[in-house]
Amino acid sequence: QVQLVESGGGLVQAGGSLRLSCAASGRTFSSYVMGWFRQAPGKKREFVGTIDRSGRATRYADSVKGRFTISRDNAKNTVYLQMNSLKPEDTAVYHCTAEASSTDGLVLTREHEYDYWGQGTQVTVSS
Repeated sequence: QVQLVESGGGLVQAGGSLRLSCAASGRTFSSYVMGWFRQAPGKKREFVGTIDRSGRATRYADSVKGRFTISRDNAKNTVYLQMNSLKPEDTAVYHCTAEASSTDGLVLTREHEYDYWGQGTQVTVSS
């Protein structure tokens, strides 16, 4: 079992930056693929980015590529989402996700591939 708690959301102007954090419980954090998804009001939840258990492999949605960066600190059981050049269309609730993995390099981009989800943190970007 893994429990995930996101933090770092808030209100920011367009062009600004935020860094989200996701703290995970448990002693096997380094065995999990981690991901970020987001859901805007009235829209389906969508993939944002993912990072493999080693931290060396990442993948991003086209809509955030070049602006968002995922990283992880396995010693702190934490994954981060650095968001730069924010746009109003980035406004959403951002959820951290985790899935056990036995393979370095594995990244996951689909909702159903993840067993563990955080409650989410609100990000609002004003124009």
